[in-house]
Amino acid sequence: MKRPRRRFLYLGASAAALAAVSRMARAQTYPTRPIRLVIPFPPGGAFDAVGRPLADKMKPLLGTVVVENIGGGGASLGAAAVARARPDGYTILLGGTQTHVNEALLKSRPLYDPVKDLDPIAGVAANVLCIAVHPAVPVQTLAELIAYAKANPGKLSYGHSGVGSIQHLAGELFKSLAGTPEIVQVPYRGTGPVITDLAGGQIPIGLPGVTGQVLELHRSGRMRVLAVTSLTRLVAAPELPTAAELGFPGMTVTGSIGLLAPAGTPIGIIEQIAQASRTAVAEPAYQQMLIEAGIEPTLDSSPEKFRGSLAADVALWTPVVKALGLKID
Repeated sequence: MKRPRRRFLYLGASAAALAAVSRMARAQTYPTRPIRLVIPFPPGGAFDAVGRPLADKMKPLLGTVVVENIGGGGASLGAAAVARARPDGYTILLGGTQTHVNEALLKSRPLYDPVKDLDPIAGVAANVLCIAVHPAVPVQTLAELIAYAKANPGKLSYGHSGVGSIQHLAGELFKSLAGTPEIVQVPYRGTGPVITDLAGGQIPIGLPGVTGQVLELHRSGRMRVLAVTSLTRLVAAPELPTAAELGFPGMTVTGSIGLLAPAGTPIGIIEQIAQASRTAVAEPAYQQMLIEAGIEPTLDSSPEKFRGSLAADVALWTPVVKALGLKID
């Protein structure tokens, strides 16, 4: 009886060792073809501002990185596509707070489990939002916007990047804090279309993520940024007040942006991509580009640090979602 058991244990250990060697071998030969980086929003917006130059910066270490925009569902459709992909390192996601909070808190029938179906690779940046209006709205300050909304119930609407998005949550949170429940929410398929329609006057209010494009439109007079949701004023736009200093400390909203892979991706490949990401973010030119766009680079991240950051984001938004009673399905 002992001999067969020893042989069984030996065979089991051998199989495990072979599997480990196989995973190591895959990591050592990776990559051998282009890597697909999915951005779960249409072109435009903070994710594009971070992801497209990041893909270029990682090419010397990983080879060709092809960006693919898959918008819809407040980032759910693109993230779900990555969650279902083969865990071989050739399909990765630029996700973060958005992709985790949406599925974890807002859906009774999520398209994927953000914790079980996606493995964090590394954080890249942190993005804040802004409360902006089209110049046709007769207000110059956040206080004036609130007063105008109260005096004109049901006549104002705000655009956001998708139902369940951080922009949507922040917009509903602002309505609650400001006592302006009549402002109507209008979902888009990403930040890019929100910015386009806000600058064009098709939507009076927007809560886009701050980017260089948003700051340029503000400075050119095509939209008016009334407040940003950062803890302190932005280095790139110190003239813009924070919502907190205008009396809304509860509107301090920051979203993390980083890389994730399908669950089960070999750890060697995860670390290889993480190292390429750290190298890219450490480049002064890339950091400066992000800072000038109002986006804060995340330095020296790792799979463990990014996992902890995402867990903290979900914990932060849980009571807010519960208090607002939001569900999107």
